[in-house]
Amino acid sequence: MRIALVQVGYDDDEPLAQRVDRVCALVRSVASAPSGAMSSGRRTQQGPDLVVLPELWAPTGFDYRRWEDAAEPLDGPWVGAMASLAAEVGVTLHAGSFVERLPEPGPDGRTLANTSLLVTADGGRTAYRKIHRFGFGAGEPKLLEAGTDVVTVEIPCGAGESVTAGLSTCYDLRFPELYRRQLDAGAEMFVVPAAWPAARVAHWTLLGRARAVEDQAFVVQCNTAGTHARTEMGGRSQVVAPTGEVLAEAGTDEEVLVVDLDPGLVARTREAFPVLADRRL
Repeated sequence: MRIALVQVGYDDDEPLAQRVDRVCALVRSVASAPSGAMSSGRRTQQGPDLVVLPELWAPTGFDYRRWEDAAEPLDGPWVGAMASLAAEVGVTLHAGSFVERLPEPGPDGRTLANTSLLVTADGGRTAYRKIHRFGFGAGEPKLLEAGTDVVTVEIPCGAGESVTAGLSTCYDLRFPELYRRQLDAGAEMFVVPAAWPAARVAHWTLLGRARAVEDQAFVVQCNTAGTHARTEMGGRSQVVAPTGEVLAEAGTDEEVLVVDLDPGLVARTREAFPVLADRRL
């Protein structure tokens, strides 16, 4: 299974429409590239099965003032553009997240949500609303409804096979119980788009390795780069194996990682060291 992570870098001066066009061009380039940097020892000529973008890369992760104007429903133009892009390039696209305008206010009275979107080349769509809102009473908790559903999805990886992936977003990474729930739902991989700041990027890398080791699953983390709303982003997107080995890691600037994974490694790791069978809780 080949995956590509697009660590988008941006600042406050780039207009939203221009950034969307630029990122779409990046995805087209990645999907058509004949080869990339591999970490599994294999090199093939096929394009990626999965392309991953970061959290809130279009409306920005920290400039909360833009969210209301950028919000749109699940059948809005941004979602439509991402679905069309996935169909055009023939990949499964985790488009990162966007600010969703909810059809009606939620339990907290909010009308917006931080919603991740995965679209397949044949038109399938899976949405995940971020459960854990970052901000300690400000930012996301003040403006957004919390999601409630644990979401897993089958990602095609060729020859009629697929990998079960659990969807989460950024701050969710700090809450291991969510990943246990995804594990119990069959997850073999966790896909985590983020807008994680540089000030705490060491936690980002450490927590990704922890989730991989404790659940014996692949962890695919796609962060943002650049600076927006006076917040320097951390970059350091990474792919971690079920053993805890970091298969690939980005720097702090805009960058694309392309990695081949062996989905069978999950089962082999769990069989060789059957720690999950000893769970009591």
